[in-house]
Amino acid sequence: MAANLIKKGVEHLKSKDFRDYLMSTHFWGPVANWGIPIAAIADTQKHPQFISGKMTLALCLYSMMFMRFAWKVQPQNLLLFACHFTNEAAQLTQGVRFVNYNYLGGKEEDEKKE
Repeated sequence: MAANLIKKGVEHLKSKDFRDYLMSTHFWGPVANWGIPIAAIADTQKHPQFISGKMTLALCLYSMMFMRFAWKVQPQNLLLFACHFTNEAAQLTQGVRFVNYNYLGGKEEDEKKE
């Protein structure tokens, strides 16, 4: 059974449809777009004083719109959806860090440590 599944998978990878998909903007657009969530995830390790609240909000709205687009476009672009879902999660994390630092006492705690 597993061997049959592997054989079907290999056949799919060799198919013209799959090669056409790999050469389309439906594939390469989201692949190039993955730089945004990767950078956002890396930024979660930086000090919260460097977070821009306006940019974080803008990127949250941007990713929400493109998640909807990726879901509604035909055929659905699940790779683009996953990219923007990941970015949305990372930006929301950054947004929480921004609010905690600037409005819930994080900045004052930093000043006390100095």
